[in-house]
Amino acid sequence: MKPYTDKINNTSATFEMVPIRGGTFRMGSPDSEAKRKADEGPVHEVKISPFWMGKYEVTWDEYEIFMFQLDIHQRNIRQEDPSPLDKLADALVRPTKPYTDMTFGMGKERNPAISMTQHAAKKYCEWLSAKTGRYYRLPTEAEWEYACRAGTTTKYSFGDDESKLGDYAWYYENSEEKYQKVGQKKPNPWGLYDMHGNVCEWCADGYDANFYAQGAGKVETDPFDVPKVIEPCVVRGGSWDDDPEQLRSAARRGSHKDWKQQDPQIPQSVWYYTDAQFVGIRVVRPLQEPPADKKAQYGMDDKTRN
Repeated sequence: MKPYTDKINNTSATFEMVPIRGGTFRMGSPDSEAKRKADEGPVHEVKISPFWMGKYEVTWDEYEIFMFQLDIHQRNIRQEDPSPLDKLADALVRPTKPYTDMTFGMGKERNPAISMTQHAAKKYCEWLSAKTGRYYRLPTEAEWEYACRAGTTTKYSFGDDESKLGDYAWYYENSEEKYQKVGQKKPNPWGLYDMHGNVCEWCADGYDANFYAQGAGKVETDPFDVPKVIEPCVVRGGSWDDDPEQLRSAARRGSHKDWKQQDPQIPQSVWYYTDAQFVGIRVVRPLQEPPADKKAQYGMDDKTRN
C-alpha cells in the first residue's frame, strides 16, 4: 500500500489518501485516564484490516461539488459528454439546497465542510465512489480510533501532556471560535492531520454507550455497530469548540436531534445539522472491497460501482 492522490472528475479538486497498515490495538481508555467517561470502556483488544484514510478532513472545495452539482454545471459549460463514471454519479441523490450559508461565515477554501448529517456524509461517500471508481466510505469507530492513536496508548497521539495540544489541534482555547484551514498543525505519527480537534468526524457506527462491553475478554476483528436509528450516531475527535478532554483519542460522542434545532423546514432536512457547526467528514478506503451486503450496512449502494 502506498499513499496516493485521487481526483474528482470534471473538476480540479483532489484529495490525498494515507495507507494505514492492519494491526491490533487496545480500544478505549483505562479507568486511570483523567476526565474519561464510562462509555470509553472496558478497554478491549481489536484487530483492524488495512485501509487508506484521508490525510485531511473533507473540505468545502470537495464537498460543494457534491452539494451543488458543480461537476455537472462545469461539464455542461464545456459541452462535454458524461463519462460512464459521471453517469453513475449523476444518477445518485444529492442534498437539497440549504436555506442559509452553511459555512456560517467561517470561510470555504481549504476549510472543512461541516453541518452535514450522517446520511449526507454517507451519500457523499457513495457519490465519491461513483465519481472516482474507487470504493470510499466513512470509517468505523474502531478504524477511526486505531488511525488516531497511530500506535500510541496515551491520551493523545502525541502523549499525555495537554500543554502540547496546541501544536497538534484547533480547540476552544486557540481556534478563535471557528474552524480553521486543514493541515496547519502537526500530523499524528501516521501522517494524518487534525485527528484531534478542528471538526468532529463522522463514523459509520450508531452510538451505543455499552457497545464496548460486547468485545470484553476477546479479540474482535473490524467491529462495527450498524446504526439502527437516525440518532445517536458516532462522531470522534473533538472540535474547534471543545475542551481538551473531548479531543482525546478515546473520547466518544453521539449525535442529537438538537443539532438541527434552528432548521426552519418542516419536516426538518435529512441533509443538514444546522446547529452542528463542529461536525465534518474524513473518508476511508478499505484495501479489500467488501461484498454488496456489507456495503449496504455501511449505507452504500453497490450499484454506484462499475
